[in-house]
Amino acid sequence: MVDKPAGPTSHDCVAGVRRRFRIQKVGHGGTLDPMATGLLVLLLGKATRLSGTFIGSDKTYEGTMRLGVSTNSQDADGEVTREAPFDAVTRDRVEAEMKLRVGDQYQTPPMVSAVKVDGVPLYKSALKGKEVQREPRLIHVYRFSMTCFDLPFVGFEVACSKGTYVRTLCSDIGDALGCGAHLTALRRTRCGELVIAAATPFAKIMEMEPAGVQRLLLRPRVFVAGPGPVGVG
Repeated sequence: MVDKPAGPTSHDCVAGVRRRFRIQKVGHGGTLDPMATGLLVLLLGKATRLSGTFIGSDKTYEGTMRLGVSTNSQDADGEVTREAPFDAVTRDRVEAEMKLRVGDQYQTPPMVSAVKVDGVPLYKSALKGKEVQREPRLIHVYRFSMTCFDLPFVGFEVACSKGTYVRTLCSDIGDALGCGAHLTALRRTRCGELVIAAATPFAKIMEMEPAGVQRLLLRPRVFVAGPGPVGVG
């Protein structure tokens, strides 16, 4: 269980562990964008077979969105595409938009994402300036609550199903408010039944000897991501 810092990709973490400890098979249980931090489950050896289980698990995140600015990637790593006044936005209006997004809904994946259309990742098409038709996907948001209101920034916590793009939720809220918005910080705090409190910082892992890493390993067993609100309690 790795506490990923901002900057490296999930693949960078996988490759680093593979090289440092000379482990032939290393995978992960769900991608985090480079700017995102928090719980990244690394799978070693035969445990890579559990990748689908973790990817399919419900997740919980803490994050911050900035109102008044939209970007082409829907997060702070993208280019600004629009700026608009946000002064009239109230706490009640933002909370109302969050409540509207609790439950089942269809979400269109952003162009800057790893989702493949005709075998090509969307982000590669985006780099070429192409807009590709994307099929909306069914997601479920168990909880979406505000933790801080300090305009233009809004802090939140969201518990959601697999495949949910939190930055798209933020962008959609900004559009509904008429001022635009983008994600400025995101931290994964739970994956299925695993929590960030039990994770080890990536930098610390990379300084360890193999014996130290052995003590961090979770032995293979079934991690259930059932239909209920995993990570909400």
